[in-house]
Amino acid sequence: MSSFQRFGVWADWNNPYLTLDPKYEAAQIEVFGEMALKGHIYRGRKPVHWSPSSRTALAEAELEYPEGHVSRSIYALFRMVSTPSSKESLLEEFFPDICLAIWTTTPWTVPANAAVAVNAKLQYAVVEAKSLSEDVHLSAGNKKKRLGNIVTEPKMPFFIVASNLVPTLEAKWGIKLIVKKTLSGSDLENCRYIHPINNMECPVVIGGDYITTESGTGLVHTAPGHGQEDYVTGLKYGLPIYSPVDDDGKFTEEAGQFNGLDVLGDGNAAVVKYLDETLSIIMEESYEHKYPYDWRTKKPTIFRATEQWFASVEGFRQAAMDAIGHVKWIPAQAQNRISSMTSSRSDWCISRQRTWGLPIPVFYHVTSREPLMNKETIDHIKSIIAQKGSDAWWYMTVEDLLPEEYCDTASEYEKGTDTMDVWFDSGSSWAAVLGERDCLNFPADLYLEGTDQHRGWFQSSLLTSIATKGKAPYSSVITHGFVLDEKGLKMSKSLGNVVDPHTIIEGGKNQKEAPGYGADIMRLWVSSVDYTGDVMIGPQILRQISDVYRKLRGTLRYLLGNLHDWKVENAVSYQELPMIDRHALFQLENVVKNIREGYENYQFFKIFQIIQRFVNVDLSNFYFDIAKDRLYVGVIAPILPHLAEDVWQNLPFQYTIKDGSIAGFVFESKWPSVNEKWLTFPAEEVDFWGKVLELRTEVNKVLEIARTGKLIGSSLEAKVYLHVSDASLASRLLEMCSANNDADALHRIFLTSQVEVVPSLDHELVQNISHTGEYVVEDDRVWIGVSRADGSKCERCWNYSPQVGSFTEHPTLCGRCFNVVGIQPTPAMAAAIS
Repeated sequence: MSSFQRFGVWADWNNPYLTLDPKYEAAQIEVFGEMALKGHIYRGRKPVHWSPSSRTALAEAELEYPEGHVSRSIYALFRMVSTPSSKESLLEEFFPDICLAIWTTTPWTVPANAAVAVNAKLQYAVVEAKSLSEDVHLSAGNKKKRLGNIVTEPKMPFFIVASNLVPTLEAKWGIKLIVKKTLSGSDLENCRYIHPINNMECPVVIGGDYITTESGTGLVHTAPGHGQEDYVTGLKYGLPIYSPVDDDGKFTEEAGQFNGLDVLGDGNAAVVKYLDETLSIIMEESYEHKYPYDWRTKKPTIFRATEQWFASVEGFRQAAMDAIGHVKWIPAQAQNRISSMTSSRSDWCISRQRTWGLPIPVFYHVTSREPLMNKETIDHIKSIIAQKGSDAWWYMTVEDLLPEEYCDTASEYEKGTDTMDVWFDSGSSWAAVLGERDCLNFPADLYLEGTDQHRGWFQSSLLTSIATKGKAPYSSVITHGFVLDEKGLKMSKSLGNVVDPHTIIEGGKNQKEAPGYGADIMRLWVSSVDYTGDVMIGPQILRQISDVYRKLRGTLRYLLGNLHDWKVENAVSYQELPMIDRHALFQLENVVKNIREGYENYQFFKIFQIIQRFVNVDLSNFYFDIAKDRLYVGVIAPILPHLAEDVWQNLPFQYTIKDGSIAGFVFESKWPSVNEKWLTFPAEEVDFWGKVLELRTEVNKVLEIARTGKLIGSSLEAKVYLHVSDASLASRLLEMCSANNDADALHRIFLTSQVEVVPSLDHELVQNISHTGEYVVEDDRVWIGVSRADGSKCERCWNYSPQVGSFTEHPTLCGRCFNVVGIQPTPAMAAAIS
């Protein structure tokens, strides 16, 4: 995906002629201009990541660090020639045979060496190479390690290395190292050595904390033209910024004998060969480490000092850090990630040497090369691009591109050919979108991208917005992981493990092996995973999600089936509802409230879990068995719009919006408001019904024991006996055994024919019950027994009752069913009434 696609404009990285709306391009030019006019943008010569394969500078966000890169590292010697007069006695005894030992993984940068840096806080040792071990000669045939020619010399010079590294280097080189003297890093400052290639005198300087004893020698070869830390040290000491490498990654004439050689290929080898022939290498060693690659060409990059345009982050870094704290980051740890990256951000290289892209609106004086860029020129170019697009920069003449007041001197200027960094393009998308669309406000409510964008789009958007507007361009930022296959492997075309969303929805060529699940299944899977980390998808996972969907769809169909003839006049007031129904409404309202919170916090996987539990546990496993009632689908519509709309069109009633109009579609119904009355269900009742649910689970266990023992088949064939040590709970359960409202009756909740609460376990009846169980609820013991139900089976409801056979007109019915059947009019009477 190109960065332009992030704000709804099509572009293709493989197409050199990008299609971009002119007004968006003009907005980006305006952002660049504002930053330039505020002094945040400047042109300078600094080392930047350079891709020889694409001949362009790169930003940190355009780099990859793949595993397995192997560098040709060397331990080299730079011969010392003098010390400062104030420190002459420190090393006098070792001259002229004393060298600085350095280690580098980029031998090709040695021609650009300008200094050797040491850490003032470290201790250094002058060591003598006394003898060779037998193992040294064996290493000559080792492809990963090779000793230099100097090791075979009768007498080697003294070396200076970090004291702590002497044992390590002794073992690595196979050379006996005898410490002759120790001194601090500060003692070495301003010592001089001879450059091993061009024979110029160079200084020893004090570097920063990047000089450690974790690897190498403790002395760092410094080439300000080929490294950021080297560059900073070079500025401190006024070192020359020397970079004899061209745009193609080849040595220039300044590199002398290496001219024309590829620095990452034969040029690197030539430098190693030359240094070894001049007795300047102790050891060459293959070194595997992470190395920056161009994310587009997948080729290694180099650090090279070139003239580029930079954004000086220093001027607004603290403001950016402050703004980060006012943004809602999801997940919360994302704030730490972008904070660490922003706090350490150096100047941002925003120019690129590409043949496509948005041009940097600058002119250069033909003779002095001084850039011309001010408010007048930027405003004029912006107005041209707003009408004609950025292509105008390439086909229009300098005279036409310059404001009228510069026409007389137009021949003295030429237009620049650099384009803007793509991250500057995408990073100014907030101006192109929010600033150009009247229906949108600044800042954006939400930015959404992958975890890699803390260094990329999130940060570039933050920096451009802070530099020009003084605030972040977003109120919230969501970071998501990446999609993996079912084995946890990154999806790859070469591996053939790509799961295509279109195939999930429509199905593959073989519909049996790759059935089409539809868009709702795709959306349900998305809602089921915690997107803040990497997520997996595949055939097995989709089948599981499909099962969840069918369960949910079946539940809704069941509810609709029970509501098909419902009418408004059938409504019952809340106060008249059975207690179990009020408890169900309380649960439902909490589901709605918690789901709403899930949407507000973008925690879609929690919504999935809440819905799944409510359908499977609260409804199917409990409430449906007892009440078989009620429907509310609004909260699932954003995730399952097709299913929700299907349900909506089959509701037996119309939904009226606040303005009096009828909601013909589910998304016209707006968001469900909280029903405060349903949420006022007393806390003690919530606690009691929680105990009832727990009790029901335990009763079902004993019923299963009775079923296994062939005492009963259906649970309606059973009578349940309860003994509870807690008097208060026992009293409530006893009330439910003879509840006025049949829906609240305890035997209805247990789906048995009778329930009896016994006052004591010493009762003779209890002693004769063979199928029992016990459990503890809040330190109170509950005993459960099961026997055959009293009475005969009612042929209408299948409940057992002693009343069956006592009604002359309907001898096969229980009392409840007799009352229902008895009040129904005969067919003839019904016709007369209607």
